[in-house]
Order: sequence, then C-alpha cells, then structure tokens
Amino acid sequence: QVQLQESGPGLVKPSQTLSLACTVSGGSITTSRYTWSWIRQAPGKGLEWVAVITYDGTTYYNPSLKSRSSISRDTSKNQFSLKLSSVIPDDTAVYYCAQGVPLYGMGYFHSWGQGTQVTVSS
Repeated sequence: QVQLQESGPGLVKPSQTLSLACTVSGGSITTSRYTWSWIRQAPGKGLEWVAVITYDGTTYYNPSLKSRSSISRDTSKNQFSLKLSSVIPDDTAVYYCAQGVPLYGMGYFHSWGQGTQVTVSS
C-alpha cells in the first residue's frame, strides 16, 4: 500500500547539483525497520543503487558515488531526497526511489516509484 513518487528537474547541466525528492504515501518513513533508497538506471545499463536512509535516519552510500551524494529526509513531509553534486553526462539515468524491507539480513525493494528521467547535458 506504500506509494512513492519522484520529483525534480529532468535536465541538469554538467557540474551542477541534481536534486530529487521522493514523496511517500500510505506509510511513514520512520516506521521501524524500513529503508528508503535511491536507485538509478543509465541507458543500456543495469540498476545501480545510489544511497539509502533508514527509518532512524542512518545513511549509507554507494562507494563510487559517496563523495558526491547526500541523502536526507523531512519527516514532517514524509519525504526523502537525493542531492548529487558535480554531475557529469554519465549521471544521465532514470532515477527511482524505493522502499526497502528487511529479509534475512538483506532485504528487498518492496515498493518503487515510477522513476524520473534525468538528463545531464549542456
């Protein structure tokens, strides 16, 4: 019953910062044990996990993107956000937000947003 919706600009210029928000409905981002992730898929490539924020606000990042990534949340709006700085054309992708549910120490993404296309181009 959880629904997620991405929002943000579809076009970002190289060197600028990409900022996306995910609005969650049907459940609270502070509910115990759930996690909230950003995942992306570049053209012709597979899914790449970007970052996660847990129900208690702990953050983790893909090591390849950690230096440029920041994930945060606004519990009053039931939203979590991604900022990716110094973007390059290779950051062009469909960006998804997703809810993670624990499963035997790992978990799976139970609910997904529809995705939003982000193009990095001048």
